[in-house]
Amino acid sequence: MRGKFYEPLGTWYHATKFAVEGLSDALRLELKPHGISVSIIEPASTVTEWGRIAAEGLLASSAGGPYPAQAREMAAVLASTGRPTTSTQPDVVAGAVLQAATAARPRTRYPVGRGAAAITALRRLLPDRAYDLAVTAVLKRIAR
Repeated sequence: MRGKFYEPLGTWYHATKFAVEGLSDALRLELKPHGISVSIIEPASTVTEWGRIAAEGLLASSAGGPYPAQAREMAAVLASTGRPTTSTQPDVVAGAVLQAATAARPRTRYPVGRGAAAITALRRLLPDRAYDLAVTAVLKRIAR
């Protein structure tokens, strides 16, 4: 989902995910004449240690910089991800991969996990500034 959803201080990470989206879309067109399908698996927050590790890295790399308050807020958001009560189990994501790999006519995208469909729909429907406001509001609520 990080190729659809973005947040402050995640610029480099989101850029890589947006790039994967573009790469996959272009490959889908290039490979279609050869009978090869390309699908993008777009998992929402998954139960892993990634959020905690990313939060620690953000705090360490932001120490002494111009963003200490924003870094603390975003670290709280990142640390809140990956919990079994709010995130998707890895086997659900694996199921989407299996579905894409075995479908006779796979979909181009598989948003999977808690909140994935909502994030995709909001991104498609809202203008940029309205989406920015929604992201900011959600992040502030999570950081509390």
